[in-house]
Amino acid sequence: QVQLLESGGGDVQPGGSLRVSCAASVSIFSFVFMGWYRQVPGKQREPLAALTNNDNTNYADAVKGRFTISRDSAMNTVYLQMNDLKPEDTAIYYCVAGRYTYTWPNLSSDYWGQGTQVTVSS
Repeated sequence: QVQLLESGGGDVQPGGSLRVSCAASVSIFSFVFMGWYRQVPGKQREPLAALTNNDNTNYADAVKGRFTISRDSAMNTVYLQMNDLKPEDTAIYYCVAGRYTYTWPNLSSDYWGQGTQVTVSS
């Protein structure tokens, strides 16, 4: 079984920062890419960032310059560092992984985590 487990969500004030983590049950190099989506209830999920196994990255325009995706291969973990957070960033953040190459923003994800809640409010 492949499992992705997100953590690090929570409450933060506007302008603050947060880092969410995604720990995989297998080597992250088992995947062609890993990435992050977010979803607000009643709205379509948004692809935010992706990182390939050869270090290419993609970002959504809404988060480019504020969010950074990275990995720690030894820990089988991918991170999303979120800076200058805004109320509209409030969502459930999901980790994804795939075994196929992608054309951004279509990630063709094969695996999804359970999500971690991020709430930005004053």
